[in-house]
Amino acid sequence: MTVSRRHAAAALAAIPIALAAAPATAHAGDRHRSGRTVYLAGDSTCAQKCADEKPETGWGMALPFFLADSLTVDNRAVNGRSSRSFIEEGRLQAILDVIKPDDWLLIQFGHNDEKTDDRHTDPWTTYPQTLMQYVTGARQRGARPVLVTSVERRSFDADGNAKPTHAEYPDSVRNLAQQESVPLVDAQAITIALWQKLGPEGTKDYFNWTGTTQDNTHFQPTGAIAVARLTTRGLLYAGELREHDVRRLDEEIPTDWITWPPCSS
Repeated sequence: MTVSRRHAAAALAAIPIALAAAPATAHAGDRHRSGRTVYLAGDSTCAQKCADEKPETGWGMALPFFLADSLTVDNRAVNGRSSRSFIEEGRLQAILDVIKPDDWLLIQFGHNDEKTDDRHTDPWTTYPQTLMQYVTGARQRGARPVLVTSVERRSFDADGNAKPTHAEYPDSVRNLAQQESVPLVDAQAITIALWQKLGPEGTKDYFNWTGTTQDNTHFQPTGAIAVARLTTRGLLYAGELREHDVRRLDEEIPTDWITWPPCSS
């Protein structure tokens, strides 16, 4: 299954329902919802950026704007990591050492798994096998894993149609989510649909295009806020969040809410 032009258009038309590709899983009505943490394991597209990287913005930096004060975002995503290298560096284990029952672990890789260096994983063998380490680790601790397909890059054909760039990796995540009954936010489908709507020029305001940079992978604040909003809607309609867990989904978010902490030496 690939993201065709028709699929992308249908995904955008169905916002926010299309974001939840797995069947909604209802929580018990008396489940205690406060004091929980949303952990992010991923790459540079969702990672926290520092002041030297401004205006580059990971969508995880904007996620707290859409979650209730009772929920905390712990963004462990790191630039340049694949599902494999994140584990090899001990970053997954560091999350599993502190994650609590009913916390969430959002898992978004793929951009660097596609690389041909030592970060590489194969989309139908080592990639899903590696992702299952995240899923299993979270489940063993009573936490709730959520698979997130890769956000789509800014890529258009000669006719101005948004093009998928992640080959078989998103399909592999969709397949794994279905096989293992893991909630899925299909960020690739919904972002490519949004890029199609915005077009080649409109998307420049969402990606890290500046006077000196033409970056078609990473976001600036407008794009990060848009993707964080869509991700939150996906979690809501997948049944992972409740109405009282979210806020501002239909509100304008000022881009100056994004802040970049000083870079560590």
